[in-house]
Amino acid sequence: MTTATRQASLYRMVMPQHVCPFGLKSLALLKRQGYAVDDHWLETREQTDAFKAEHDVDTTPQTFIDGERIGGHDDLRRHFGKSVRDPEAVTYQPVIAVFGMAALMALAASWRADGELPTIRAAEWFVAISMCVLAILKLRDLEGFSNMFLGYDLLAQRWVRYAYLYPFAEALAGVLMIAGALLWLAIPVALLIGSIGAVSVFYAVYVERRELKCACVGGDSNVPLGFISLTENLMMVAMAIWMLIK
Repeated sequence: MTTATRQASLYRMVMPQHVCPFGLKSLALLKRQGYAVDDHWLETREQTDAFKAEHDVDTTPQTFIDGERIGGHDDLRRHFGKSVRDPEAVTYQPVIAVFGMAALMALAASWRADGELPTIRAAEWFVAISMCVLAILKLRDLEGFSNMFLGYDLLAQRWVRYAYLYPFAEALAGVLMIAGALLWLAIPVALLIGSIGAVSVFYAVYVERRELKCACVGGDSNVPLGFISLTENLMMVAMAIWMLIK
């Protein structure tokens, strides 16, 4: 029997107030693998609880192939030899996303304003836009950011309010640099927070050799504190110095 003709049974929650996303992912994965799916909807809490009790499982969706229970969505991915995300694993994906989008936005703005892509102004906008996006990520959960930030920032450890002020200062400097306005305020702010941040990261990572998570993209990230975090702060310092010279 070939994979294309094999049958799979999927039991997933489909309720008026909730459609299980992992059920939809399991259904799509099975179809991509060439399975004909007998899609069973668990439309009430009672049906769901009865199914769990009958099969002695704690969660749905559940997939059965040729009468054998495979399990949930992660188990199904493993069954097909696909990777499963580890929520505790360190990752640079958030940072790559921020800097990648900031670069594209800066190039797009440069093309719109100057009709060229690689310009000095595009480089300036890249740093400033990056600062703004990073500030947004911190501000969406200020308490979570402050908790992680206090783990390594030298000034915040001495003056806790700085942990709450930092994202606002980063956003202010970034917006003013994009606008090219009030640079007498933007430059010292960027220089101050960038310098303190660079020293703090260098001391925590390269002197104390501590293994910490970076608060640069918010307080719920698994981005390791290290070279990327140091680069973020050095970019702010370099931008401030460039604006001052310019």
